[in-house]
Amino acid sequence: MLTRLTTHNDTLPLHPSSLTRFHSRATPTISLPSYLRRIAKYTSLEKSCMLILLVYIDRVCERMSGFTICGLTVHRFVCAAVVCASKALCDAFSTNTHYARVGGISLVELNMLEKEFLNIIDWHLTCSGSLLQHYYTSLVRSHPSYTL
Repeated sequence: MLTRLTTHNDTLPLHPSSLTRFHSRATPTISLPSYLRRIAKYTSLEKSCMLILLVYIDRVCERMSGFTICGLTVHRFVCAAVVCASKALCDAFSTNTHYARVGGISLVELNMLEKEFLNIIDWHLTCSGSLLQHYYTSLVRSHPSYTL
């Protein structure tokens, strides 16, 4: 779903006024699926943390008009969102130093992205189980080879 979203949003024109801390200067060379697999492999990331990323995307887009998840934003956004989701939802999580290393950014940059992310969503890091279930159902229904 994220790949389809970024592919679509990459066709939209980028305006200098819509640049955020999440924008990279260039699209990272690692594909989004490979990046997500890397994060899952090298951190103790729970599945709920990956799913709540979709909730976070909607929350950030509601609060920041003009922000889109695209090839220039998705990797840095995912890294910051995973850090925040892990801290909010999991009993055990990695250090920011570890997340920065896995995410391919500096610790200073990750700390700034985390702070920016938390401020944008006003520290609302959790959601109801029914909302998470809704996102899961929508995600499954959007994939042609899955059935409920």
